[in-house]
Amino acid sequence: MISVAEASARILERIDALGAETIDTAQASQRVLAAPVVAPLTSPPWDNSSMDGYAVRSADLADAHASLRVVGTIAAGQFAASPLAAGRAMRIMTGAAVPAGADSVIRREDSDEGKESVTFSNLRDLGRNIRRAGEDFHKGDLLFPAGESLGPSHVGVLASAGIRTVQVHRAPRVAIISSGDELVELSDFTSDLASHRIISSNSLTLATLVREAGGEPLYLGIARDDPVSLRTLLEKARGCDFVITSAGISVGDHDHVRAAVAGLGGELIFWRVRMRPGAPLAFGTIHGVPWLGMSGNPVSAIVTFEVFVRPIIRRMLGFRSIFRRTIRVTVSEEIRLAARLTHFLRAIVTFGADGLHTARLAGSQSSSVLTAMARGNALLILPPEPTLVSRGDICRALPLRDDFGLADELTLA
Repeated sequence: MISVAEASARILERIDALGAETIDTAQASQRVLAAPVVAPLTSPPWDNSSMDGYAVRSADLADAHASLRVVGTIAAGQFAASPLAAGRAMRIMTGAAVPAGADSVIRREDSDEGKESVTFSNLRDLGRNIRRAGEDFHKGDLLFPAGESLGPSHVGVLASAGIRTVQVHRAPRVAIISSGDELVELSDFTSDLASHRIISSNSLTLATLVREAGGEPLYLGIARDDPVSLRTLLEKARGCDFVITSAGISVGDHDHVRAAVAGLGGELIFWRVRMRPGAPLAFGTIHGVPWLGMSGNPVSAIVTFEVFVRPIIRRMLGFRSIFRRTIRVTVSEEIRLAARLTHFLRAIVTFGADGLHTARLAGSQSSSVLTAMARGNALLILPPEPTLVSRGDICRALPLRDDFGLADELTLA
């Protein structure tokens, strides 16, 4: 057995970002650039008004009570026919091009809103309310380097630059195979099967987790507990970027996954990790791509995914930050550990009025109790030593949700 840290390191040293693909800018959020993006134009392309008001020359308003003749109106999308002459003003709308000669836009509420001549009651806007050409970026500027993680604001910048497509690291195609004679697909389950079949929850859970992490799941079905059935489904995984198998990797008489992988020319890099749940864990290669064999236990599968699989997918996507950040928590109850392993316990973490995170167990920690995983929002990480965790001890927790820490209301003070 190897430690969780060693297993993670040995996995990730063999994982690289995938090659590039071109996608529409509208789909680019949550992806990573595979090539730098250079601005093909300047933004804003011209000086424009950030207010509805009057374009003026500051020199004409040395006298706070001066009245200026209004010589035109410029709507958004329009341009003045001529420069602004001395002693003149033009009505202007937000986004409209500022006429040459103007250096200020006085907001309309600081004026008498005159249409032929205008007088201003407040000159706080002298020299203001003009968005200058190139204020955001100029043609030829580097907008984002390769490796930049894109979000909604990045998409807005790309759109404002007229960039319709970008090159990003390709999303990994992840093959998922379950195994076990006792399993049946949810779509095939009927009440008369309830006494002698188990629904394959991993089929849906793992595909959902892969999709949520940014991968493209390819569920290949349930293999029977025989080498031929396993080999058939593993052959169908050719062309994928990553293969996940669920169950069949322990030492039972019907655990054939490792042998099936070897029979197809695969490599076993390590097997078994000092953790609970999820100790039966195999990692290697098949068809020239990474393969991870996890326990068929639903709780173990989810824990294994969060600790090892999500980082693999994120690295393939090109992300530099591939792990969810662990947080310090105060344990609210005594916990006794039965074995000297790294434990990942299903927990509910709350943010108290004292500003500290507190963790309590989400229910039974039996590896067959999936509802405790659904109730929990984090995995409480307990190292092999000590085997007794006291109430009030400080530990670390791995959040299970990206919305971890969201509040019901906005706090401004």
